[in-house]
Amino acid sequence: MSMDVIAILESHLTGEALRVVVTHGRAVAGLALAAARGLALPEAELGFIAEAAMLHDIGVCRVELAGLGLHAGQPYIMHGILGREILEGEGLPRHALVCERHIGVGLTLDDIVKQGLPLPLRDMTPQCLSEEIICFADLFFSKDPARLEQMKPVEQVRVKLAAFGADKVRIFDAWMARFGAALGSG
Repeated sequence: MSMDVIAILESHLTGEALRVVVTHGRAVAGLALAAARGLALPEAELGFIAEAAMLHDIGVCRVELAGLGLHAGQPYIMHGILGREILEGEGLPRHALVCERHIGVGLTLDDIVKQGLPLPLRDMTPQCLSEEIICFADLFFSKDPARLEQMKPVEQVRVKLAAFGADKVRIFDAWMARFGAALGSG
């Protein structure tokens, strides 16, 4: 990583929240990099993936998450768009898009409307390979302080996604076909 992502995270998070976001980010980055290397992506793209995976949850600093000592008032579902705002402010527009597009397998306009989510009415699905890889890797790791580095089993991820529709599972299954080999090396 060429930029100091830890310094960026430290400028927005402290204490347990910082520890959780950094540990979670490292786990996600490890799996994402394994997937990216499996696809023989260029070094520059690997650097971006490492940075963006570390920063993808920076928006939690503006949400209500009492378990991590966060009391900024916004609902957790908004951490993606809040992270986008933060990273755009840091001059990192490409990293910012990863924040916005990493929720689940991505949120469509239809998802936002049907679920009545308090989000802007726009497509928030991964739009490029690097975004898909980070989104995929994030599905396997919780921000539960007791399980930060524990990778979820594939079937657990599928079951959680199935609650949001068969289309979400189809996206995940397609990602498994493309990136799943990384699970053995992540």
